[in-house]
This record gives sequence, structure tokens and C-alpha cells, in this order.
Amino acid sequence: MANSQLLDIFLIAMVAGVILFRLYSVLGRRTGHERPPQENYRLSAPPGAGEDGAIKTVEGPSTARSVLADRPADPVAGGLHDIQLADRGFDKDHFVAGARAAYEMIVTAFASNDRGGLRPLLSEEVYTTFEQAMHGREERSEKVTFTFVGFKEVKIVAAALKGRAAEITLTFDAQFISATSDAHGTLIDGDTKTVRSVIDTWTFSRDVRARDPNWTLVATSGEAV
Repeated sequence: MANSQLLDIFLIAMVAGVILFRLYSVLGRRTGHERPPQENYRLSAPPGAGEDGAIKTVEGPSTARSVLADRPADPVAGGLHDIQLADRGFDKDHFVAGARAAYEMIVTAFASNDRGGLRPLLSEEVYTTFEQAMHGREERSEKVTFTFVGFKEVKIVAAALKGRAAEITLTFDAQFISATSDAHGTLIDGDTKTVRSVIDTWTFSRDVRARDPNWTLVATSGEAV
């Protein structure tokens, strides 16, 4: 009986050895020089863009297909395409909605000298310009009465990926009621009842590799209609 059990164990061990040998033959040994899985499909970093903002090539197992083949010819659409490749979380409609909200927040905070509300939304250069204007109003004891009415139109007019920086420029055709009074309460600019129309061109920027998803206002220009 004991000899029979030993024979069974011996046969099982032989079968296991044959299986392991076949697995070894099929899978091979790892030498430390193997190519990582799916290396042929890896994008040159960052996804879709290099430090100079150029779109890189996607390497395939037999042929290389350039992402540029799918890039729109329109400059704005092409810029948005580049940004989307570099930041897979980017969505144009979501961005425009956020830009609309940011515009209203910024112009309202500026009118009320709300530095805390402005600071996180502006670049150093833009904040300095706004700060100078607010400080000047305070020195002259001027008061601004401001009511945001809404937008006629908000449109993206430029988009580009410059290295790690995504930049998008929009025009805001906005309406609001604004009136400025001096230290004596005398109206010196605007009207408390008349709706004014202004077209502002603002540029927002974001580091596509940063964890912070927020965009910053980096340039402004505008004109009254």
C-alpha cells in the first residue's frame, strides 16, 4: 500500500514537472532586458505634446501614425485639439461655462474692491493692474455701484498649447449697470439705470501638468460699445 502511494506521488511530480517545463518554454525567462508591455503604443510625454508645444507621434507595432493627421486646420479648433491631447480632462463647453462664471465673479469683485475674491483668479501681472485701479479709487474716495446683467455672446477666438501652458482667449459681449460717484456722492461716470454693453477680450492660462484644475486670467483688453 505504501509503495503504491509513493508511486502515485512520483507520477504526479513527473506530470507537474512536464507542465512547468512547457510553461517555461512558452513564456521564456525574464533577463531584465525585455521591452515593457505596450511600449510601442506609448505617447511621447506629455500626452500629445512636447516642451515646445509640438504634437508628438504615436508609435505603432508596424507603422507610425501622426496625431497631426487628425488635427483640424482651423487655428482655434487646432489649438483646442492640442490642449485636449495634453489634458484629457479638458472639455470645451465646460471651460466656456467656467469662463462665463469667472468673468462675472471678476468684474463684480473688481467693482467692490474685493481683493480676496480677485487674487486666486488672476495672474500676478493682471492682479497688479487691478490693484492699482482699486487703490486709486480708494484714495479718491470713489464708490462704484455695479450690477451684472448678462451676456450677449461668449466666444473662443484663440487657443494654443505653449509647452506646458494652455492658453485660451475669449471675447465676452457683456452687459451691466455701472455708476461711479465721488467722495461727495456726485455721479462722475456711468448711470445707475442705463445698461452698458462692453466687449472684453480675456486670455486664460493653465499648466496642463498641474494638479490644480483652475485657469488663471493672464491678459485683458476691452472696449465699450
